[in-house]
Amino acid sequence: MTPNSTYRLQIQPDFPFSAAGEAVPYLASLGVSHLHLSPVLEAVPGSTHGYDVTDHGRVREELGGEAGLRALARTARAHGLGLVVDLVPNHMAAAPRHNRALWEVLRDGPSSPYARWFDIDWAAGGDKVLLPVLPGRVGDELAEMRVEGGTLRHGEQEFPLRPGTEGLALPELLDAQWYRPAWWRLARTDLNYRRFFTISDLIGVRVEDPEVFEATHAKIVELVRDGVIEGLRIDHPDGLAEPGAYLERLRRATGGDCWIVVEKILTDEERLPADWAVAGTTGYDALRRIDGLFVDEAGAGELAEHYRRFANPAGDRGGDWQATARRAAYKVVTHELASEVAYLTRTAVSVCAADPALRDHAPWALRAAVRELLIRVPVYRPYGPGAEDVLTPEAAEEAKTTFTVPEEAAAVDVVRDLALGRLGDGPAHRAFLTRFAQTSSALRAKSVEDTAFYRYTPLVSANEVGGEPGRPAVDPAEFHAYCERLDRDWPATGTVLSTHDTKRSADVRARIAVLSECPQRWAKLLDDVARTPAPDGQVAWAAWQTALGFGYPYGDRLAPAVLKAAREAGLRTSWTEPDPAYEQAVLDFVDAGPAGPGLYTVSLLARELDPHVRANTLGAALLHLTMPGVPDLYQETERVYLALVDPDNRRPFREGPPDEKTAVTRAALRLRRRHPEAFGAAGTYRALTASGPAAGHCVAFARGDATVTAVTRLSLRLAEGGGWGGTSLTLPEGRWFDALDAGREFRGGEVPVADLFAARPVALLSRRPLTEGAEQAG
Repeated sequence: MTPNSTYRLQIQPDFPFSAAGEAVPYLASLGVSHLHLSPVLEAVPGSTHGYDVTDHGRVREELGGEAGLRALARTARAHGLGLVVDLVPNHMAAAPRHNRALWEVLRDGPSSPYARWFDIDWAAGGDKVLLPVLPGRVGDELAEMRVEGGTLRHGEQEFPLRPGTEGLALPELLDAQWYRPAWWRLARTDLNYRRFFTISDLIGVRVEDPEVFEATHAKIVELVRDGVIEGLRIDHPDGLAEPGAYLERLRRATGGDCWIVVEKILTDEERLPADWAVAGTTGYDALRRIDGLFVDEAGAGELAEHYRRFANPAGDRGGDWQATARRAAYKVVTHELASEVAYLTRTAVSVCAADPALRDHAPWALRAAVRELLIRVPVYRPYGPGAEDVLTPEAAEEAKTTFTVPEEAAAVDVVRDLALGRLGDGPAHRAFLTRFAQTSSALRAKSVEDTAFYRYTPLVSANEVGGEPGRPAVDPAEFHAYCERLDRDWPATGTVLSTHDTKRSADVRARIAVLSECPQRWAKLLDDVARTPAPDGQVAWAAWQTALGFGYPYGDRLAPAVLKAAREAGLRTSWTEPDPAYEQAVLDFVDAGPAGPGLYTVSLLARELDPHVRANTLGAALLHLTMPGVPDLYQETERVYLALVDPDNRRPFREGPPDEKTAVTRAALRLRRRHPEAFGAAGTYRALTASGPAAGHCVAFARGDATVTAVTRLSLRLAEGGGWGGTSLTLPEGRWFDALDAGREFRGGEVPVADLFAARPVALLSRRPLTEGAEQAG
């Protein structure tokens, strides 16, 4: 069943299934059709997110277990709602004492029936799995290790013992195991299992193996077949060996009626593979288009100039977006992903050694070629044979120019042909092709989302998953073209504005985006707060923008986000090489400035911009709820929701007082439920174009013959330009009732836009009056 709309709840021990059940009546009253739950399978005890799965065969007991999930489904169904669940097929927790499959592999080695579950390069580890779990070198940790009851222990960690080794002295016992406990820092260079991005605590799962797929999906498939779950959100499909084949297998297993969307991040104009057995993406591509509508292109360029002067980006500080992203990619591929590059190099060497035509390519040249081609993949990953449009000849030629010895540059052609599946179909060839693609997605996520986004910050609202900070603005024509494409090709795709992964909630971004309409006011604010000393201009710029977007003097929430940004940028401190003095300076600056006395200066500008923030907030919300696709509302975003990066945005759900945004949300969701033929089918989207001096400030469209959406964009520029003047919008024929104000009605034909937006900067029109009685009768 295709949802009409979904509402994401962060299920966790502090907000289990029973708490979600208590919220159902309220959520049903909003008008959503489905609850969207974060992962529900067994995870590491205490996990607040559930992506660290430990057992695919059980619903998590801390949340209420399978009985609790089924009870929630019954409660939801009684109120007309279904369930959509977040599914994590790519990885499990690499915690042996909780992950029994991994425990058995570590105990029995390659002969374990579970060994096929994981991508382990046994040869690279000397027939051992490297476990980077120790706080120091193993020699320094021996005193903390002990054997108890046939188990090796280190602190709270537990590891199995290979049968027959229990009586050995500790050094010999360690040497006799199928694993090697090691200093955590060795993961960067010596890890020999596939992981999630650079997180060694999450081990990759080989769901491409039919037996592994069956074992890891039996419970979810059972819940779908039983009608408990009606939809699935697939986490990180780019980590899978064969995403398309996996999705087709999942479609067949679930009977073909389950609504499935994938967390596929599409870059710029990249398209979702048309043959994937899904309804679409989770919606980051929609987020970028909606946000971009509320960014002024000229003002964003002026902000970038102010940024270069204020933050003084030089070298790794990134005064140019493309250069910043490239430098970040080099950093990540060289350091954080060194283990992955080493695997690809070993595999390429083995292919060359087995082929007389390819012998004598130097390992160092192949390693350099792997790096240079990986950083030139312009999207998250190629999809094997036929990916010439991603791994282009031009990229290969550019990569060759980085070699000082021209003869060694030929390694680039070998690596490219391997990544495109051109050199054969042997095990090593397939392994290279698959791992190159998987590593590409990890590189893109870590270098762009988690590094460059924190190094290049002229307008931090543009630095969101799927975003393009170097081109943050989207004009109405581009937005309409995107919506028309969704309407034609992916009418049931997911759309989002805020998620558990967004670095700033939609309403924080809406506040910051107004700065693109008034860059001079922003420059003045920075002059006014310059008396507060900052560790550097980069941190100060991003912190003051975040404070403006956040809006409240919550130092306990603002400071962690600013510090996290500094660590992610990796310029003066990082997660693995922290600089305590610098980090303390960052925290002192936040306390003395953005979260302290400086907040008064920020609040003065915020009050000036409030009417335009309102236009952005309501406009983005209404577009999201009425454009093609299935809108997913993140918890609490039916009202103004100001949150920063996780964990700030992953707090347990709380019902709050309604506001103007709630009224817009309710009206839009009720119209979606009343008119499924307009919102749920292809071919219903029609752009409406305003005419007159301020036409570019109005974005409008009709959905079928049922509704019309109109919003104001760049309202500050509009006000400075004299307002709507003689601008009008031609409505389709008929009588149109204001779904947000029952007393207003319009006739088809030309309508002054000033009349349309007389009460608020957005309008939602319906052919029938939207009343409670009519809705209940419908």
